[in-house]
Amino acid sequence: MTIKPSNFVVTTIAFGCFASGCFTSFGQTQEAANEPPPIEAYSPFAMVHEGDAAHGAKLFADEQKVGCTKCHSIDGKGQKAGPDLFAVGDQFARRELIDSVLHPSARIAVGYSTTVAETKSGEEVQGVLKQATDKWIELIGADGKRVRLNTADLKEQHGSDVSLMPEGLQAGLSLQDFTDLISYLVTLKEPVNSIATRHGMPDEIPALAQPVALIPFFKEPLHVPAGTTGETGKIQAGLVWFGQVPGFANRFLATDEAGMIWLIEKHGDDEQISPFLDLTKEVFSARGPNGLLGLAFHPEFRQNRKYYLKHQVFEDGKIATVLVERTVSPDFKTDSGNPSRRLLKIVSVAEHHNGGCIQFGPDGYLYVGMGDSAPNFDPQDQAQNLGMLFGKMLRIDVNRRNPGLEYGIPSDNPFLGKPGVRPEIWAYGFREPWRFSFDPLNGDLWVADLGQERGDEVDIVRRGENDGWSVYEGYELFSSEHRKEGTDYAPPIFSTLRKHGSAVMGGYVYRGDKNSSFYGVYICGDNVSKHIWGLTQKNRTLKTVHLLATAPQPITSFGTDEKGNLYVVGYQGMIYQLDLAHANFNETTPSSSTSSLPSPARQQTAAR
Repeated sequence: MTIKPSNFVVTTIAFGCFASGCFTSFGQTQEAANEPPPIEAYSPFAMVHEGDAAHGAKLFADEQKVGCTKCHSIDGKGQKAGPDLFAVGDQFARRELIDSVLHPSARIAVGYSTTVAETKSGEEVQGVLKQATDKWIELIGADGKRVRLNTADLKEQHGSDVSLMPEGLQAGLSLQDFTDLISYLVTLKEPVNSIATRHGMPDEIPALAQPVALIPFFKEPLHVPAGTTGETGKIQAGLVWFGQVPGFANRFLATDEAGMIWLIEKHGDDEQISPFLDLTKEVFSARGPNGLLGLAFHPEFRQNRKYYLKHQVFEDGKIATVLVERTVSPDFKTDSGNPSRRLLKIVSVAEHHNGGCIQFGPDGYLYVGMGDSAPNFDPQDQAQNLGMLFGKMLRIDVNRRNPGLEYGIPSDNPFLGKPGVRPEIWAYGFREPWRFSFDPLNGDLWVADLGQERGDEVDIVRRGENDGWSVYEGYELFSSEHRKEGTDYAPPIFSTLRKHGSAVMGGYVYRGDKNSSFYGVYICGDNVSKHIWGLTQKNRTLKTVHLLATAPQPITSFGTDEKGNLYVVGYQGMIYQLDLAHANFNETTPSSSTSSLPSPARQQTAAR
């Protein structure tokens, strides 16, 4: 038995997407007498010709021609095999939509990749993972049928890098038909009436009158000595983290997702780049947002030379997230070469949503962001389950060890001593807390959490709080399935619409120049739109949000140094320093200066 599922094309780093794996066999619809145009003809035609969106809608629903509705809904509920496309026209530009349809195997979306399960009896089942427990998994195929397999009957289970969306969709469509289909997808935008429910977010984010400048930190995309990563010498995987080595003003580290860490030494225009650590043989980064994702220096790094990494491994046939401790050499220029000391291992349920960030708080404890590690919709309620580490912000003491653990549990952790609850948990109810940081002035913990259907959010997280997923997504009720009466769900500070972006990248509160108009502004961005935003809040209610700039590359992270300067990490190898000197946070363009915020966000109550 083989069930072929939907597969989905995504943007960089596989955050949120449009695509489809539910198209039928297009050879059936093609007139035998006509040869289809070559694939390279479709994109330029669709880019310069007008399409009939109404005809495109008919093609979208025509099961004999395209049949997208087999796998995709457009009502915002997302209950089918593929992602809901209700706002795909907000999320992606026309060219991106064209590329997604023409090249379905370019990238696979998080949550919609193919899972291949081989049973002990020799059967192979392929589908999108919809549910997973210790006893069984459930896959859904392109036809919408679900198959449940007992884990005891499985010989092997693994993901696939190849989309099962059939190649050659365009072969069954004329150039004009293809253009009509794309034009229809462009019209799929978030309904205006849903915007009013997102209290605290404006419809349009005002842009600064003078955008913030982005100064390249390198002369060209980060490269390393030839032969280290291939003939070109360029880094072969995307950059995901950047920061200053504590105590060394001109020394920085940058990490790529494959497991390489690079040392960068800058003295004016002179820059020297050298390998710091090669963990590529230990790090699993083959599929989805996995790899070496987080780095944190011990608060006493200059004395003990300890630093910490968060990355994925593939062990015993499963992906797992590990937290490890390592040391640097006495000259602080390379890793010591000593083996990692593993503090924590969390075996994944799905191949994604494992979080990406670790940070030491002002209290000296290490905070760890963990995603729900679940199929979309978190069907087993892992983010709300206090007996699991998924979907949580964790807080541990790396300086001591509790019995049976490689770390200690701080005595004031909110759930310490409660039966059936993991004592590491600091807060819960997160989907994918990719990046977070602490305000160095007041210690506020700012967390950027990636949403599923409607948008992403930025939270200020407090001890023991429930941030809502999967009951809430942003300000909106997402599902009542796991909602519990009497439970408080903390609302976010900031919640994007899909036209703003598709994957929020958490940043930092700027605490550099006290005379700057940006002092106290939280600066973050979006991986897909590449927009960089600045926002202010009072009592965890959004006051102001402005568009500061647009980055040249997809954003994966932000960095900072001991002077408070901020940096943008570009996935394609560039680091940019934010130049705030010639912009004013309080001045926006005339066309956007009249934009105002809706009514304040609701307070934290059981109604949320």
